[in-house]
Amino acid sequence: MSTLTPDHPPARGSEPAPTAAEPSGTALTGGAIGTFDLVFFVVAAAAPLTAVAGVAPAAIAMGGRGTPLGYLVSGALLALFAAGFTAMSLYVRNAGAFYAYVARGLGRAVGVGTAYVAVLSYNLVEIGLCACFGVFAAGGVEDLTGVSVPWWGCTLVCIAGVAVLGWLKVTLSAKVLGTALVLEVLVLLVLDAGVLGHRGTAAMDVSALDPTSLGGGGAAGMFLLAIGAFTGFEATAIYAEEARDPRRTVPRATFIAVGFLALFYAFAVWVMMGGFGIDESVRIAGGPNGSDMVFDAAHRFVGTWLADTMHVLIITSAFAATLAFHNAAARYMYALGREGLLPRRLASVSPRTGSPSAAVVVQSLLALAVVAVGALAKADPYLVVFLWPNGTGVMGIMLMQALAALAVFAFFRKDRRGMSALRVVWAPLLSFLGLGAFSVYAALRFGLLTGASDAVDTGLLLPLPVVFVIGLLVARRIRRADPERYEQLTNTDAERD
Repeated sequence: MSTLTPDHPPARGSEPAPTAAEPSGTALTGGAIGTFDLVFFVVAAAAPLTAVAGVAPAAIAMGGRGTPLGYLVSGALLALFAAGFTAMSLYVRNAGAFYAYVARGLGRAVGVGTAYVAVLSYNLVEIGLCACFGVFAAGGVEDLTGVSVPWWGCTLVCIAGVAVLGWLKVTLSAKVLGTALVLEVLVLLVLDAGVLGHRGTAAMDVSALDPTSLGGGGAAGMFLLAIGAFTGFEATAIYAEEARDPRRTVPRATFIAVGFLALFYAFAVWVMMGGFGIDESVRIAGGPNGSDMVFDAAHRFVGTWLADTMHVLIITSAFAATLAFHNAAARYMYALGREGLLPRRLASVSPRTGSPSAAVVVQSLLALAVVAVGALAKADPYLVVFLWPNGTGVMGIMLMQALAALAVFAFFRKDRRGMSALRVVWAPLLSFLGLGAFSVYAALRFGLLTGASDAVDTGLLLPLPVVFVIGLLVARRIRRADPERYEQLTNTDAERD
């Protein structure tokens, strides 16, 4: 057991060669995940095919010709966030990354409040994605066989499959996610090649990269969707306890993920818009068949086979994203169980696979319960069971990103620990201001995500401040009842386990 404190990480070259540690009753498997395993986890969580085929048309309808540039700007903002976020990962290695970071920078009480928001947000996103998978899978089965199956039946299959993979070794999940990700990226690259083959350089209209094109009235909504398309990249830090050489692995994987997503999204949207013509693509995206825009492009510029393949792979894309968020949600519950902020049974780890087994079971049961309620209530599986919890979850993650950025600034304010001011002062401050502004806008225009009434939107947003306040009260109670335990909150780091 190391005696190093979080504020004094080991010097470069002084660490022993990383090895995969055997799991104990409450410790995750150390040294199991490499850089590209992490990249697969977080990029698969962003679900590139779902983001481009399912969300980008709506972003184009709102943002107009400046949408490709909007994805680049969003990526740049999140890269600023990643600069400070990864700097702090050198000092805090905890499976509850967001709340541990916020606690170290803004105080333990705020950190505990953030912890509860994290558990709620990641669970809600995972539950919504289960329903999304059910919708895509039911439609795919009917298209291929002509047999109509209920969406909730497909969703149950998804929950069961994700639970099994979540229980097994984390490296197996990485392989599944990696395979799904490669296939998603490949079909979109084939589409790009088809468009360029037909249209040539005319498909790369530079007017879409004009900064003045971002001044339209719908640009704010476009940015909301664009930033949401990156959701999940921050999960690299969640796996720090299971990563090989986390001082290098976590920052490297984070920047690779953000950079790849920014360039990939921007290029895919730019070329697709250029295929139809910039103005025509905006008209199509805003029309009644806008949601089929990417599939129509695949059919027109490559062939029916690619459109059919994309319809199948969007199902695997939804499954991969569900698995990635399931793993993240389970690790947050594990971390809070270990801290005693949730029942300590959640900190149980499978001795055979090293997975947070109890958290995996609880998370799966929560998903099952919500899906059952949606099915019994005959709620629309996409507009309600998917969009409503997903909207709340994405909003919670954006708020946590903003708090984490401010926490990084506060953590390094008095001592930059040898790091540049750009990385630990200006980058965190700028990303806090940007993410904070987008969070406020998202709250004011939450209906853009949910399509619901103001009353429903209020009800969906209310749990976020409620659980945050509950966290503050729990922290206050712990501080009064057991000051020594309070001082140990968020202090469980991979280096000291």
